Amino acid sequence: MLSKTEKANLRSEIFRHLDGIVTCPTAYILYEKEVLKYLSEQGSADLSTLAKQFNTNEGYLNVALHVLSAQGWLNQKLDNSSDSIHYEITPKGKIAFEWVHLYKDVVELNKFSERYHPRKFHIEPFRKLDKIFEKYKQQYHIEFASDETGQSVQRQVLKHIEGLIVGPTVVMLGMTGMFHKYFMEASFRPEEFHQDPESFKKILDFFSFLGWFKMKNGTYRFTDKGLFFARRASAYGVTVSYLPMFRKLDDLIFGDPHTIRNVKIGEAEKHVDREMNVWGSGGAHSTYFKIVDQIIIDIFNRPIDEQPQGILDMGCGNGAFLQHIFEVIERKTLRGEMLEEYPLFLVGVDYNEAALKVTRANLIKADIWAKVLWGDIGKPDLLAETLREDYNIELSNLLNVRTFLDHNRIWENPTQPNQERVSYSSGAFAHRGERIKNQLVEDSLYEHFKKWQPYVEKFGLLVIELHTIAPALIAENLGKTAATAYNATHGFSDQYILEVEQFLNIAEEVGLSPDPRFQRKFPNSDLATVSINLLKKT
Repeated sequence: MLSKTEKANLRSEIFRHLDGIVTCPTAYILYEKEVLKYLSEQGSADLSTLAKQFNTNEGYLNVALHVLSAQGWLNQKLDNSSDSIHYEITPKGKIAFEWVHLYKDVVELNKFSERYHPRKFHIEPFRKLDKIFEKYKQQYHIEFASDETGQSVQRQVLKHIEGLIVGPTVVMLGMTGMFHKYFMEASFRPEEFHQDPESFKKILDFFSFLGWFKMKNGTYRFTDKGLFFARRASAYGVTVSYLPMFRKLDDLIFGDPHTIRNVKIGEAEKHVDREMNVWGSGGAHSTYFKIVDQIIIDIFNRPIDEQPQGILDMGCGNGAFLQHIFEVIERKTLRGEMLEEYPLFLVGVDYNEAALKVTRANLIKADIWAKVLWGDIGKPDLLAETLREDYNIELSNLLNVRTFLDHNRIWENPTQPNQERVSYSSGAFAHRGERIKNQLVEDSLYEHFKKWQPYVEKFGLLVIELHTIAPALIAENLGKTAATAYNATHGFSDQYILEVEQFLNIAEEVGLSPDPRFQRKFPNSDLATVSINLLKKT
């Protein structure tokens, strides 16, 4: 049985692994293109100077340097009022830049793996992985520094490499049943799980080296440490799902940033493994559902004339959130006792046609009646018109809910930028390679909320949202937050995560204030990267 301290240390390892999944490819491409060499020689540089010097797409270069700042290797000096961004190398950065070349093997393996199915075991990439296993076990023959700072950076680099080994492997194993209860509770042999037991044994041996398994007489059994990671395999899913994008950082930062986002109608996204993304996010979101339950129960326990006619889940994904909400209402509220007389109108909306098909199938299987339709979060007027004309219901009569979606809206330049706005955000934002000023991101969010205001004034907007935190704060708290991974995956994929305070400030500008009874932050500190709010008319 693991102690509380041991669990905290292992949770820290997961955060550091996530750091590595995004830092390895980001730092290595800057090393290959000699951007790191330039910074080492010059000591510091303006972002605009670097972008011109290396002929880059400034927006994605900024995201990349922001990632290194979050790891404590650069200092970001950001002045939103003058729109100037300056980066200077830190003492830790001077040491780290000497070791970035060690990322080569894992970065090249990630690129090589593009040819193979992400959830099937193929011998060709495994052979390369096996060689990396052996190098890692020898800690790349690093001669560790005598000083504490030097050693800490060297171990940070090794932990990054471990992250890019462990993360994709754990996700593959988790999605293919390796962490099924049967395997987690009993001893097993490699041949019970894979048709190539000799090769699979080497994976198990590597995880045994990390302390996840004990091996005896040819059988393996999870240790307490291994069980901790196995039960949290989905924590790696969202970050690993963006590996297709990290394979293309050369194009994104130094080439044509449109290539990976040019997708034909009906074609799967190129920058993210959506199935894996949904699998990973599903595991992470369950924590937040408990808070949402309290809000839903409160709303649907009110007098019937004060309740919404139903619920609209914008960005319904696979329908799991909508299904969960319905079951809470049915089982735990007064409305649940009156569904025959006052039926609940459920609407699932998504921009992705594949998601709509999955949602329909899942809700039918769960015997839940709902309308599932296409919609764009940036066009609530169009959605309101469809509901009114096709289903004779007003969007404003529904409780609007969404999870981790507002930051992922399609970018629209604000029509009326606020010339007096000075942003306090520390984020790095881009659209198709072009840098977007932080003020404009806030102006865009203001106009986005303004579009929704008429439809959420009556019953509110229930929103779970993702947030950024300052890179310097991340660097001070390595191993305590996944913010580096969030900033990288979302920054390179044109998503716009603001700090909690900035997000709520913009909502209040529009006239939507959080109900303090239901306000939550995760974690409940300055490191908060997730918030839950019921935004209501001020």
